[in-house]
Amino acid sequence: MGSLLSYGQIWHTNFDTAKAEALAANKPIIMAFQGSDWCAPCIKLDKEIWHSKAFIDYAESHYVLLKVDFPRRRENKLSKEQQAHNGSLAERYNQQGTFPLVLVFDANAKLLGQTSYKKVTPDEYLTTLNTFLNQ
Repeated sequence: MGSLLSYGQIWHTNFDTAKAEALAANKPIIMAFQGSDWCAPCIKLDKEIWHSKAFIDYAESHYVLLKVDFPRRRENKLSKEQQAHNGSLAERYNQQGTFPLVLVFDANAKLLGQTSYKKVTPDEYLTTLNTFLNQ
């Protein structure tokens, strides 16, 4: 446990692992809260942005990725440990229960900004994420 490989991307599932990698590589973190099997905007974000070639190519060298998933279907059920980890992250960073919620942290895990699903191109989405880094 700890990371998911998806189309050449590594999406971590543990914040401590993501923080350690971000610090070592001096890269910001993208934390994505999602309901992968029930939240329509989350599914669109995953398909239109996260799995786009533009995002994959850029994120690989510029970001550490962390997925915080809350699936509802029994066949997608997470381990009890993962559920507890995701729940504690939601208590700290997503108290309103917004899905999807995309947070950007610096390499020291300081929260820089947040966004959600937007009907834009992957490049436009990356521009939004990158604006948080320059504030």
